Amino acid sequence: MGTLDPNAGMKDVEERYTDSTNKLDAGALFVLKSKGSWIHCGYHLTTAIVAPALLSLPFAFASLGWAAGVVCLVLGAAISFYSYNLISHVLEHHAQIDRRQLRFRDMANDILGPGWGRYYVGPIQFAVCFGAVVGSILLAGQSMKAIYLIANPDGTIKLYVFIIIFGVFSLVLAQMPSFHSLRHVNLISLVLCLAYSLCATAGSIYASHSDKAPPRDYSILGSSTQRTFGVFNAIAIIATTFGNGIIPEIQATASAPVTGKMFKGLGLCYTIVVVTFFSVGISGYWAFGNQSEGSIISNFIADGVNLVPKWLVYLSNIFPLLQLSAVATVYLQPTNDVLESLSVDATKGQFSARNVIPRILLRSAAIATATTIAAMLPFFGDINAVLGAFGFLPLDFVLPSIFYNITFKPSRRSLVFWINTLLIGVFATLTVLGSISAVRQIVLDAKNYKLFANV
Repeated sequence: MGTLDPNAGMKDVEERYTDSTNKLDAGALFVLKSKGSWIHCGYHLTTAIVAPALLSLPFAFASLGWAAGVVCLVLGAAISFYSYNLISHVLEHHAQIDRRQLRFRDMANDILGPGWGRYYVGPIQFAVCFGAVVGSILLAGQSMKAIYLIANPDGTIKLYVFIIIFGVFSLVLAQMPSFHSLRHVNLISLVLCLAYSLCATAGSIYASHSDKAPPRDYSILGSSTQRTFGVFNAIAIIATTFGNGIIPEIQATASAPVTGKMFKGLGLCYTIVVVTFFSVGISGYWAFGNQSEGSIISNFIADGVNLVPKWLVYLSNIFPLLQLSAVATVYLQPTNDVLESLSVDATKGQFSARNVIPRILLRSAAIATATTIAAMLPFFGDINAVLGAFGFLPLDFVLPSIFYNITFKPSRRSLVFWINTLLIGVFATLTVLGSISAVRQIVLDAKNYKLFANV
């Protein structure tokens, strides 16, 4: 008998994966380059989930109240962590049988059947992710304008100028060749999200002790109809704040074998999630109650008067602004994947002239398009709410359970089957209700819409 090699199975997986790279298209081969470790996955996950959208959590609490707000936040963390692990297990299973799936649409095609990825999952994911790019550029422009007005209250520079400035910066960052090449950028992003969450929490506590702070009122305002839609809207805000939409693409950046790497990455990410989401959501609502703004940082200035030191207002705007450049670049990756699949020659070198020229041109065009949309539609947050409700909810909370049940076929008597079935039903319903609520908000705000508005 020969000596048994305990690493033989792992070597076999690696050899089969190496052989399969010859069959990959340019998008998978170059953009979704599989060279990362679990900690790199953690960096990517943190940037995709722990973004400046978390600053809106106190606003969501204002429509829910203390008990429902905290419960929804806890459930959002637990269910999203569970759902992302379901996707990871499905991806690991297919990798072990030499059918590694690198994209959400690949999973849909393989598990649900031909056409699902092309006509449903792919378009929804693209819309959500590109919408996140537009939203990040818009939010960054608004942060730049806020900083400008603090320094120069009588300034006359329009919002679209700041949006264009940030768009140019994003255009440069968009040329990073692969998702894996963003690992160091996303490490900095992780530090930045901790920094602005600390500023938001400290600022809320400080402002609450100011003589000019609004009185704390935790009652839920509005008529019964407004409260009902407010609850649906708040749940959609919390759910989409935990949204990701690119779990398969992030796991695709991990080197083979992928087993266990995503779970460790999610562990790192959700450690940051718990620290940031709960500190900002609870402290912001505690300080400002039902007066909490769409971004809690806006509450730091009341009637033109700073409730916190000016330097803290600056930092509270600068840190999210810097992180938004990473967030926009991460959510641009599915677009980059599509563009490279269509325009780049996988048989040529990644940095050959044949591939570099179309890469630069098409990525620049994508950022230019996103910047133009952000400048034209400064009310894009309302549109993004529809995309989030219609996209993030099914991608992150409905499809993972469907994929798992179809792939592993758990017994109908098992707890996991009924948990997954319950999640499918609940979040499919919330997708419909959240979309209706978001569309209603667009109708209500339509009278204020104006192209290139200086809001």
